[in-house]
Amino acid sequence: MEWWADAFDGVQQGLFESTLQPLLFALGLGNLLENGYEATGWLLVGLLQLVVIVAVFGPLQRWRPVEPITDRATIRTDMLYTLLHRLGLFRVLLFFAIAPLMDMLFGALRVVGISTLQLDGLWPGVTDMPWVSLLLYLVVFDFVDYWLHRGQHHFEWWWRLHSLHHAQRQMTMWSDNRNHLLDDVLRDTLLVIVAQAIGVAPGQFIAIVAITQLSESFQHANLRIWFGRWGERLWISPRFHRRHHAIGFGHETMPALPPSTPRADTAQGQLPPAVRKEVLGGHNFGVLLPWWDMLFGTADFDLRYDPTGVRDQVEPDPQGRLRDYGRGFWSQQWLGLLRLVGKA
Repeated sequence: MEWWADAFDGVQQGLFESTLQPLLFALGLGNLLENGYEATGWLLVGLLQLVVIVAVFGPLQRWRPVEPITDRATIRTDMLYTLLHRLGLFRVLLFFAIAPLMDMLFGALRVVGISTLQLDGLWPGVTDMPWVSLLLYLVVFDFVDYWLHRGQHHFEWWWRLHSLHHAQRQMTMWSDNRNHLLDDVLRDTLLVIVAQAIGVAPGQFIAIVAITQLSESFQHANLRIWFGRWGERLWISPRFHRRHHAIGFGHETMPALPPSTPRADTAQGQLPPAVRKEVLGGHNFGVLLPWWDMLFGTADFDLRYDPTGVRDQVEPDPQGRLRDYGRGFWSQQWLGLLRLVGKA
């Protein structure tokens, strides 16, 4: 592990000194050198992730796909989202928009005597070991992420943004970052606050985000694979997460049904018109670990590979209309804003 960290630091230093540092000086932004060095780390991690996605996840998708790819245009849009996030462009936007506010907030707290926690100092000599603290922070962040994800499905206004992520009916290894930018800003801001509150070092935060993102890309892959009875309960598989994206199941809690309702209909999310109703809720909210779903009663381990999407894409409303989530990046972002204010 140490040799890998040293190698990464060496490449990051070389890339920064040869490329970004001269650019910052040329633009008169020498005061941002520290932030530029951190941005180089994000860029390097993103490039490594893209290599793994293309070289490893791609062949796996071709080996055991869940379904044939019939809509490559929407996947190209997903690729744009992935590049925007993994190459650090979204992080740069977030830095200039959010970082000054975070500095003001935590600076004000320190002035009044409220200091942040140092979670890795809970057990000196143990929790401050690099690999132990990384695992500790991964578990803590995953717990927070679970509840943020449930919030995205619980609050109507938040679901109006987050539903864009679920509107992809051709899930692939590129689908993880298909989100409304406001949804991403809100979630990432809350995670940054948590990171500062519990004392996560910048290098560890980058590692946590990188591990999480790469696992999520794998979970969204068009891949017919699961980890077995016990493996499914240790780490989230593509099968487990696809259940979360299943139409009428992953993002809904079905209303109580009459005893006469056929079981096959309810299993597929096909409800009789008299009881068909979308109620926010769902299953399989975990990001890395299924433990929280198991603990809080939202886990579903059925070995199924159902169609993905949102119910209102395939079932008309009383006026006979299907909801449009957009095809391209800008239309998806615009329609998300209209949904947020109740206009779409």
